[in-house]
Amino acid sequence: QVQLTESGGDSVEAGGSLRLSCKLSRFIGADNCVAWFRQAPGNQREGLAALYIGGGNPEYASSVQGRFTMTRDDSATTVWLQMGRLKSEDTAVYYCATGSRATYRRMSGYTCGLLPDYTIWGQGTQVTVSS
Repeated sequence: QVQLTESGGDSVEAGGSLRLSCKLSRFIGADNCVAWFRQAPGNQREGLAALYIGGGNPEYASSVQGRFTMTRDDSATTVWLQMGRLKSEDTAVYYCATGSRATYRRMSGYTCGLLPDYTIWGQGTQVTVSS
C-alpha cells in the first residue's frame, strides 16, 4: 500500500504564505486522485483540493479557491499545496490522501471530489496562522 507523508507545516502570520508537500512512497498510476484536506479542532475534515494524476486542472473548495494552488512533480510522487493570503481560520492539521473511491468517481466521468472518503491518509502537518 502506498504511504503518504506530509511536511511543510509551520506557524505564520495572517496574510502570509506556506507550501505544503506530500510525498508518496511510490507512483500510484495515472488513473488515481490525490487530494488535500484539513481538520481544525472540533470541525469535520474539509476537502480543499484534488488532482487527477492523469492530467487536467485541480478542483478546489470555494473556501480556498484563488488562494491555494495544488500541483505535482513530473514523477507524480510529490504533490504540493501552495497556500497564500492565509487567514486565522486556515489553522488546522493538513492531510493528503488518495483512494479508490475517488478514482472510481473520476473514471465514471466525475471529478475526483473533495469528500473525505479517501482511504489512504498521511499523518498530517500542522499549520497555525496568527492574526
